[in-house]
Amino acid sequence: MTLSRRTAWQAALALGLGASAPALWAQTGPAQYPHKPIRLVVPYPAGGGTDTLARILATQLGQAWGVSVVVDNKPGASGILGNDLVAKAPADGYTVLVAITALIQAPALYAKVPYDPLRDFSPVSQLATSSDLFVVPASSPAKTLAEFIALAKARPGKLNYGTYGNGTSSHLHGELFKMAAGIDLISVPYKGAGPEVNDLLGGQLDSAFVDATSINPHLRSDRLRVLGLTGTQRHPALPDVPTLGEQGLKGFEANGWFGVFLPAGTPRPIVDKLSTEVQRIVAGAELNSRLKAMGLTPVGGSPEQLQAVLSNDQPRWEKIVRDARISLE
Repeated sequence: MTLSRRTAWQAALALGLGASAPALWAQTGPAQYPHKPIRLVVPYPAGGGTDTLARILATQLGQAWGVSVVVDNKPGASGILGNDLVAKAPADGYTVLVAITALIQAPALYAKVPYDPLRDFSPVSQLATSSDLFVVPASSPAKTLAEFIALAKARPGKLNYGTYGNGTSSHLHGELFKMAAGIDLISVPYKGAGPEVNDLLGGQLDSAFVDATSINPHLRSDRLRVLGLTGTQRHPALPDVPTLGEQGLKGFEANGWFGVFLPAGTPRPIVDKLSTEVQRIVAGAELNSRLKAMGLTPVGGSPEQLQAVLSNDQPRWEKIVRDARISLE
């Protein structure tokens, strides 16, 4: 390198890589992505469904791309802390979020959320969808959804329904159920679906909205009876159980989901490259079979398809929260 070229290089560095930025970008930009370790942020504790999917995804991304992909659990504030971390991360493709439906529910539930889910993230791909199932113990006199509604109307304010937490999809679905059916039920929130399912199995609850993953091991139990489910499609393992919509209750079209996101402003070639790889992994045998075993429906769609889910579903959740007057601190 001649003196003049060395001087020019040093000057470019001093000016924040101004003159050399195109050359550096050629070495580290979208075409070379990824060239260093990737951080996969899970805004929930280790061991849950989101964490399980993220670890399979991390392993397969690492194998496909020959780089380290590390899962980083950042729980807190119902996922808001981890979501916010990614929203404010550099938009270079090396900080990735694995999120759930709560990402678009939080702004309606909390007075202050430090990010806008439609503005501050670049959707990559939807991993899977999940229904909430409306379940009663086998001891319930209600054999159908219509019979349960009739029972609740005959005993206003006397029956309860369990949820896996205040502000969760199960809570919102329960409040929507009350409004749609014109009944009065007492909400019983739990700290997670595990204890909720235990009390349902034990007959301590009159009914419950439970996510498909948590209830999946008990679908054939003689201690439970599934009367309906959210979404627009029946559960593959329960083809004879109609959706709530099929039974005349409106507003239950939005499903829970797991999705992959990058910070807003991430170059489109990086978004597309990650999306293509995620879609391949979802379609592959390992993750696809794991999703189905968990009671989930594999998706693996494009960035545009995930963006459409966000845009369509956020107003639906907002309406439920507003109409039911739900608010969380």
